[in-house]
This record gives sequence, structure tokens and C-alpha cells, in this order.
Amino acid sequence: MISLWQYIKQVLPRGLFWRSLIIIIAPILLLIAILSYVFFERSLETSTRALATDVAADVALLVALEDSTPPGERERVRALAQQQLRYRIRFYAGEKVTPPPVDQRSTIDRALDEVMAQEIGTRRHFVTGRSGEDFVIRTDVRGGVLDILVPRDRVTIGQPHLFIAWMTGSSLLLIAIAVLFLRGQVRPIEKLARAAEAFGKGRAVPDFKPYGATEVRRAAQAFITMRERIERHVSQRTEMLAGVSHDLKTPLTRMKLALAMMPANDDNEALNADIAEMEHMLDEYLAFARGEGGEDSQRTDLAALVRDTADGIARARRAGAEWLRVTAPGSDLVSVKPASLKRCLSNLIDNALKHGRHVNVTLTRDTRLVEITVEDDGPGIPEARHEEAFRPFHRLDEGRNLQTGGSGLGLAIARDVARAHGGDIFLGSSPLGGLRATIRLPV
Repeated sequence: MISLWQYIKQVLPRGLFWRSLIIIIAPILLLIAILSYVFFERSLETSTRALATDVAADVALLVALEDSTPPGERERVRALAQQQLRYRIRFYAGEKVTPPPVDQRSTIDRALDEVMAQEIGTRRHFVTGRSGEDFVIRTDVRGGVLDILVPRDRVTIGQPHLFIAWMTGSSLLLIAIAVLFLRGQVRPIEKLARAAEAFGKGRAVPDFKPYGATEVRRAAQAFITMRERIERHVSQRTEMLAGVSHDLKTPLTRMKLALAMMPANDDNEALNADIAEMEHMLDEYLAFARGEGGEDSQRTDLAALVRDTADGIARARRAGAEWLRVTAPGSDLVSVKPASLKRCLSNLIDNALKHGRHVNVTLTRDTRLVEITVEDDGPGIPEARHEEAFRPFHRLDEGRNLQTGGSGLGLAIARDVARAHGGDIFLGSSPLGGLRATIRLPV
């Protein structure tokens, strides 16, 4: 069973705006509840009982006058009492008071009944009721029933529903003002979060500017400084590796020219192969250092990109449909860096074809993620060594070496590209019996 606090955390909203709104609304609702309780259960009831006591005393006096005044003087006494007390007084000869069968009275009615019972006594029958907004008190007197209409303001204070209306209206006005103000305070934070998310996915955010509260401005400025520092670091690393690559390729080119002018023999062929391998390694080093950071994101049809990449590798390796099968239905437009993502996917498919006879490439998508899965029936990699396979310049000594004949950067480059898009690559066991590599990217 989950605890109360865990349940509260589950039902509470996740967004900052809604949580802040709850912080504002909850005290207002609590205050309304407390004020309503104090007003209706304390102040209103106390005031009503005090006023009802005065009315009950007046009714008791009228009853006493009816019982003690001679019949010929009662009309004059009633008229005088009606004028002084501002009650409407009627006498119905020969009638008796009959209590109502069902008690559906309000708090004010019950309070008036209790006070009336104390003033008049339990032996004399009486009943209280309503006539519009006013109160009606009917009580037995000598020879009939005395009907007394008491104005509402003589029994209770004002109209309670007006108090509720004013309190509710003012609370709604305060909440509306709070929502408008809170919306303006949360919007800069939301924009900062979107900018950070876009930058984490490798997308440009050139139009982002700090605004809002001082603390939010400081956080936004820190994000801009961090972004510039990262971009500067990537640019410097790329320029440095590009210079190194250029400087190293120059003597390699001279060596190739020198070998081309020499007579062909086995030693020269071996040297040419070594030079070609060194050029290939330099290209991989440069690609790893660059991380494809200079490419801009654009809306790309992932299904077409997956099919084109697989077809290109299949032609290069002369692999037919029985070796490489692609499942990428429909058209999925996603904002990615197409060249770098194609390189990432090429590394995975090429490695799969090196070590497996059958390779399946599958593209799936839901509302939040895109997954590209590459599976093969090769020897695979032990689960304990999955993370080890991603280390740059690292080759596995046993089982399956994903960088056979290369520099040990195939998976490292692929993961670097995936993480530059805000995603990642995960290794697992394939139903075909070999390795499964899954590229998972946020939409």
C-alpha cells in the first residue's frame, strides 16, 4: 500500500504553473471555509439568538396581554402593539395551532423555536414559519390563535447569501489576478526549459533572450554562457583536429606519390594498404572529435533516411534482401541532423553486416520517441560488456569486436551522435541470436 504522501505526490500536477496556482488557491479556499464557519456557526448564530430572544420576549408579552386583557380591549391593544413593535398582528378566533409534520427548518428557524420555547413555555403550542423573507409566529392564546408577522431584520442580521456572494466574488477576482501575474512569472521559466531541451537535442536556439524575474534572468544568462562555452569548445576541438588531420595527410600524400613512382611489389602494396588505413583512421578521429556539431537540424523524413542508408550499405557490401531487411513504413518527419544521424546508422548497420548473415533494421515511433533498431544473428556481446563497447579507441578482446579493421570509434561516434540529438543508444540481445542496437531519439 502506498503512503498518503506518495498518493498526494501522484495526484499533484507536475507543472510549475499548476503547482504555484495550488499554492495560491489553497490558502484562499481555506480562508473562505474558516470565515464561513465562523460567520454561520458562530457570529450568525449568536446574533440570531440574541435578536430572537428580543422577538420571543415581545411575543410572550403579546400572549400575556391577550390572556389578561378583557375581550373588548384586545383590538385596541393589538393595534397599539402593532404600531409600536412594527409587527403585523392577526387574531383567528376558534383555531388551534397544528405543528408541521416534517421538520425542514433552517438554523434561524430552529434558533427562534428554541428561544420561543424558553420564553412562552412548553405547555403552550406555537409554530414558526416563513412568509417570503419574513417570519411568521403562530401561537395559541385564549379563544384562538395569534398570528404575528415579524420582519426579517428583527430576527437575523441582513441576508447571509450576500456575504457569500461578496466573499466568493472577491476571491474569484483575486484568483484571476493571481493567475495573470503567475502566468507572466512562469512563462520565462518555461521558455528557458524549452531552450535547454532544444539545445540538449542539438537544435539551435538563436532567438533566446533572458527576461522575467531577476533569478530567472540570472539562470537564463548562465544557460547562454554555458551554451556559448560548449559551442566554443566544440569549435576549437574541431578546428584543432582538422588542422592535425590536414598536417598528417600532407606527408601521407607525399608517401603515396613516392610509392606510386616505385616499381610494384609486395612491399609497396603493403605500404599502400597501411597508408589507406591511416587515412581512414584520421577521418574517423576527425569525425569523432567534430561530433557533427556544425550541422543544423532540419525536418527530415526518417523512414526515407533509414531506407536510403540501408540501401547504400547493402550496395557497397553487395548484400541482398536475404541478408538485410528494412522495416520503415510511412513518413515520419522529425527535426534531426540528417548527415550525422545517417553516419550513426551507417556505423551500426555496417557493424551488423560484418558479423551477421541476417540483419533487420526497424523504425518505430510513438508520441514522444523514435526508435531505430538494428538486429543481427552474429555472435553478440555479453551484457556485462555493453558499456565497454562504447569506449573510444577500445576494442573487445573476445566474442564480437564491433570495430574489426577500424579505429575503435564506430560505436563511440554513433552514441555521440545520438546524445547530440538528446537521445542515446542501447545494446541488448536480439531475437535473431546476436546483438540488438537501439537508437532512441526524442521527438
